[in-house]
Amino acid sequence: MRQKPGTKRSHGEKVVKDIRRATRKQYSAEEKIRIVLDGLKGEDSIAELCRREGIAQSLYYSWSKEFLEAGKKRLAGDTARAATSTEVKDLRREARDLKEVVAEQALELRLLKKSMIADGDDDE
Repeated sequence: MRQKPGTKRSHGEKVVKDIRRATRKQYSAEEKIRIVLDGLKGEDSIAELCRREGIAQSLYYSWSKEFLEAGKKRLAGDTARAATSTEVKDLRREARDLKEVVAEQALELRLLKKSMIADGDDDE
């Protein structure tokens, strides 16, 4: 029996697509900003810039839109920002320490109440 040519090719295409996805270059925020600013300078065309950087024009335009929207929000007074990982770790550590203090105080209060009840029972 003959195999269907479409099934083998589609499986191969899926493998290639998965490999490309796994080896895709990840751009840092600084690299994205540099590329968008280069495009905004207008020294080279967007097509030339994207070719040189190895990105699709649609990706450049989405980065550009995100960049300009973030700037617009910041200028409008929206100062909320994402916390850095070190800030998150510090806040989690502080929350854990505070929970321990509260737990210790609750235990101490419970022990004091029990001792007060026990002292009251002895008087009877």
